[in-house]
Amino acid sequence: MTPVIVIHGGAGVIKADMSPERQAAVRAALAKALQAGYAALTAGQPARDAVEAAIRVLENDPHFNAGRGAVFTHNGHNEMDAAMMDGATLQAGAVAGVRHVRNPITLARAVMEHSPHVLLVGQGAEDFARSQNIPLVDTSYFWTQYRWDQLQKALHDDRAAPAGDQSHQHAALPLDRHFGTVGAVALDTQGHLAAGTSTGGLTDKMWGRVGDSPLIGAGTYANAGCAMSGTGWGEFYIRTVAAHEVCLRVTMMHQSLNTAAQDVINHEIPALGGNGGAIVLDAKGDIAMPFNTDGMYRGWIGRDGVAHIAIFPAEGPQSVPAP
Repeated sequence: MTPVIVIHGGAGVIKADMSPERQAAVRAALAKALQAGYAALTAGQPARDAVEAAIRVLENDPHFNAGRGAVFTHNGHNEMDAAMMDGATLQAGAVAGVRHVRNPITLARAVMEHSPHVLLVGQGAEDFARSQNIPLVDTSYFWTQYRWDQLQKALHDDRAAPAGDQSHQHAALPLDRHFGTVGAVALDTQGHLAAGTSTGGLTDKMWGRVGDSPLIGAGTYANAGCAMSGTGWGEFYIRTVAAHEVCLRVTMMHQSLNTAAQDVINHEIPALGGNGGAIVLDAKGDIAMPFNTDGMYRGWIGRDGVAHIAIFPAEGPQSVPAP
């Protein structure tokens, strides 16, 4: 098979906030992640290697809400979630609510490959990381001024709300408060698919909230014929079991990849009041990247071997050098 990889850096693009400098930095990081993943594929490595390699680059870059760029909770912590699924075996691993794991996607993969479980949370996940010699870092590693300022604005909005009213934290939120996620889907030379997603969650989130990213079938899913990573308002991806729904339509209902992705991401989820985007890949190497926000950070190398980066809906893809 000709290898294919697709990545995203979140659908929480607010066009007015995208300065030329920020755009350039985001595009450069996406290109670096795309090339890291594709290099693994062209070396004959499995799809899960490519997914991890691409996502680690994005987790290490503070421009994305994952790993080093994770947003802050209401109490001023960074709590990260991640998941990986291998389509050929239906193996899956995930972690939620970790605070010291530099690369949560690597820990999610370790859960998949080296534990009898699928999802580990909080302290237990970090204890497992130590047992696997996965690097932990001080929480100061995840502190960035940009994310801290976002939290301070959110807390100001909280104080301005009527006493006892916390509904604004879970409805009609500004895009940048609930759309930050990174992800990758890949097709390797053996024809196998994998998907992965990593996130810092929701700015100002409370009570140990966990979104769709680490929940297999909601924000992350892969089987023999389809792989998806989602980015959006997590509660709605959970309620629609979005990633599984898309792949079920492709593999069991024999819908085209684009039809299945559009129906779920751009129709079912908005009908409930949510929005967002996704990257989806099938076993033939077909790609779908639906979204219904101002933009979605995304990159792909398809069957033609050409690397592309894009952010906004109407723009033509920006070609970047292939690895």
